[in-house]
Amino acid sequence: MKKCSFFLSFILITVLFTSCEEPWQPLFNGENLDGWETFIGTPLKGFEEIHAQAITDKVFKVVDVDGEKLIHITGEVNGSLATVDTFANYHLELVFKWGEQVYTTRNSGLLYHSFGDFGDALGTWMTNIECQLMHENLGDTYLMNNTCCETEATKTDEGFRFSKGGELTQFGKDFNGPGIKKAVDAENPLGEWNTVELYSVGRTTVHVVNGQVTMVNTNTGVNEEDGIRPLSSGKIQIQSEGGDLFIKSVRVKPIKEIPAEILQ
Repeated sequence: MKKCSFFLSFILITVLFTSCEEPWQPLFNGENLDGWETFIGTPLKGFEEIHAQAITDKVFKVVDVDGEKLIHITGEVNGSLATVDTFANYHLELVFKWGEQVYTTRNSGLLYHSFGDFGDALGTWMTNIECQLMHENLGDTYLMNNTCCETEATKTDEGFRFSKGGELTQFGKDFNGPGIKKAVDAENPLGEWNTVELYSVGRTTVHVVNGQVTMVNTNTGVNEEDGIRPLSSGKIQIQSEGGDLFIKSVRVKPIKEIPAEILQ
């Protein structure tokens, strides 16, 4: 009887613990772009005429593909699809794949901790930290404007690469440069879906591509005249930047800590 009571108590505690976990909240409702803002920035080099005729409702729209509603970003101009809301201490999941149309390169990014005005960064985007979505660079970090971070890294012939246990190095345009290469290539072949996860708690962010950790950034901030201002929240942007892509889902849930197994 005591064993039975203990077992039932264990199940009850497990159920209560599980029920306390915050549920996922979709950022794409599967019908339209409610909750998002759109912006067209600079033209792609050599495609100025397309830029002159571009409209946001064409560059960013919801399409039906084989009975499934997807977000389609044409990539024909530099542009931003940005959340209206600001997020802090969260786990975000983005499922996307590349289309067939390429103007310059298959380039895009999941831009987080975004703040300020459209156009502040490279004439198109809000200031941000980027989880690179570019084909063959999926999971890299790129720091726009004066954003910065510290990352364990190893210097290679191709630049700095995230390396667990490497030297803790400060990055940003005012430090060792704005780019950090991913630790591992986890991208799926062109035409297949990729799942990108972003963990963000406090000033630590982790990029995960198809279940593999590609980057851990710490002490995220903004380098200003009087020192580094902590940066731990902001809007989410997804880029239009040279190639078309489809988004199946974007969802987010609040978290209090990054799972230990992710940081190992």
